[in-house]
Amino acid sequence: MSILKLRWLLAFVIFGVVLWCIRLLRSGGGTGNLGLRGYLRIQPTGTSGSQSLTLRCGTCAVVSSSGHMRGSGCGSKINAHECVIRMNAAPTQGFEADVGNRTSVRMVSHTSVPHLLRGEPLFFGHDADTRYVVWGPERNMRQDGKGQVFNALAALARRHPPAHLYAVSREKVLYCDRVFQEETGKDRMKSGAFLSTGFFTLILALEVCDSVDVYGMMDGSYCSLANHSSVPYHYYEMYHLDECAMYRLHELAQRGGHRFITEKHIYRRWALQGKLHFPYPTWVRQQQS
Repeated sequence: MSILKLRWLLAFVIFGVVLWCIRLLRSGGGTGNLGLRGYLRIQPTGTSGSQSLTLRCGTCAVVSSSGHMRGSGCGSKINAHECVIRMNAAPTQGFEADVGNRTSVRMVSHTSVPHLLRGEPLFFGHDADTRYVVWGPERNMRQDGKGQVFNALAALARRHPPAHLYAVSREKVLYCDRVFQEETGKDRMKSGAFLSTGFFTLILALEVCDSVDVYGMMDGSYCSLANHSSVPYHYYEMYHLDECAMYRLHELAQRGGHRFITEKHIYRRWALQGKLHFPYPTWVRQQQS
């Protein structure tokens, strides 16, 4: 074959690869891109539009709101990650030594949106570059004017046009339901449970991060240990219900509870794939298995 024909063949192959990549990007192909299509930016007009969350991180720290974070001294390690992901309205001020002070993403439950609104100057002033990703049931997040939580978020977007506000789409919520069912064999809705904010957070983290370190989350067997320590449910609420007591209450609830313990057993299986790690507190049994 002549050099000219080889050059034409090489050019044809390169052109084909470029076309394939363009089609892949436009269709949202690949696990990460498909996942990000489920997070749509909330517009001041009261719709989520078509702008998807774009984020890619090498290392991520997912910071639990657990009372185990109080006194952990993990703040500098958390800050050293490329991206830091927090949940709901968990504060950093006053707790920097334990939880760090950087926030790249907050995964927020529909029930925690009022907390964001009460702390509006802080969250959308001091943490103006943070991406807020809000999940909730269709009745609260619908975009026909009847979704009260979505309406509040759209009004927030009007007051703070630069704010990075995203809604988890209905399709993405259903996807998370399917993941739960595939992992447990249980239909989430028939079991009367709601997925936790932590579940949505780890789904997102595994989609956008090459490596995920989770801080403050105990494994699913911890509360069954005879000598487990008693810590508050949240590190910033010292006098609220004990964490393990809250976990048991939710795990046994027939309707409306989270399955925190069940979800942690799922995370253990995900950790065996090598991308998800639990550096504090260390999941020792994970390392032995």
